[in-house]
Amino acid sequence: MKIICSKSNLLQGVNIVSKAVPSRTTMAILECILIDASTNEIKLTANDMELGIETKIEGEIAERGVIALDAKIFSEIVRKLPDNEVTIETDDNFKTIITCEKARFNIIGKSGEDFSYLPYIDRNISIELSQFTLKEVIRQTIFSISDSDSNKLMTGELFEIKENHLKVVSLDGHRISIRNIELKDSYEDHKIVVPGKTLQEVSKILPGDVNEYVNMFFTDNHIVFEFGSTTVVSRLIEGDYFKIEQMLSPDYETKIKINKRELLDCIDRATLLVKEGDKKPIIMTVTDDNIELKINSFIGSMNENIDITKEGKDIMIGFNPKFFIDALRVIDDEEVTLYMVNPKAPCFIRDEEEKFIYLILPVNFNAATN
Repeated sequence: MKIICSKSNLLQGVNIVSKAVPSRTTMAILECILIDASTNEIKLTANDMELGIETKIEGEIAERGVIALDAKIFSEIVRKLPDNEVTIETDDNFKTIITCEKARFNIIGKSGEDFSYLPYIDRNISIELSQFTLKEVIRQTIFSISDSDSNKLMTGELFEIKENHLKVVSLDGHRISIRNIELKDSYEDHKIVVPGKTLQEVSKILPGDVNEYVNMFFTDNHIVFEFGSTTVVSRLIEGDYFKIEQMLSPDYETKIKINKRELLDCIDRATLLVKEGDKKPIIMTVTDDNIELKINSFIGSMNENIDITKEGKDIMIGFNPKFFIDALRVIDDEEVTLYMVNPKAPCFIRDEEEKFIYLILPVNFNAATN
């Protein structure tokens, strides 16, 4: 094999597929990036058997072939090459020469035949979404997946399609994030649970262009994301996702409209007094046109008042400040509306069209006041 391409094209491709190289594996071949120049295209692939990424790069194929190169070494070499034309040559013994200007590296590759190519996925069921929308949806929900494998379903996000609507849901047992998106076309009803790791990596490599699209294809076991020259294939998480509908009651006793930036900044300031690992809640005391936010910790205390518009009853309620910060940071509206029932019931942050819904469970009230 012999290919010639620019360093920038090669580096971009390597950076994209590296997201699917496993950090630990017993299969050495999976620690490689596959360079496939066996057809008229140069394709780079990485695959950890749960997540696989393939991307095409522009370049010249002087001699067709396939080689698998250790991802860590190869990516570091490419990153530190001069910004010029790169030539990669291999022989029958997998000896690989990488040259750029006066730099010349000799490394030993592995047979491409041993590499686990991306599985073929039937492309019958699909939806189309703008790159910008998908990137935003992931940003606005990914923070509330669970990082514990004790319940696998909580480490993923529900993608539920009904006609021309897509609902994306994540939860970790303490909060729920929901985004509702209107699609251009109508589709058959479908529910899948996509691993959070996959969505995080897709978000990192998605350009996020408003005018460019992502095609998503589903089967019972896999999801495929296709955008630009890149294809991402991931296994799905098996099982029935949690029934959250009964938790999403429209009832409330207290409704608050508040400036989002003021509320976010206030809670952020309050967390200065909370060491990592401390479970000190922020106490919200709501009266007619005012909300007082207060926190007590081993370091000290802080309280602050913010003007609000209130409907309904006064309330005193406590929350994990991080959960509020996470939700407020991804809301783009200037003003947010909070709905509360009582000190032991969830608080909802939602817009009128319910494009987004964030449910946050309160902390035990007695523990909050200690």
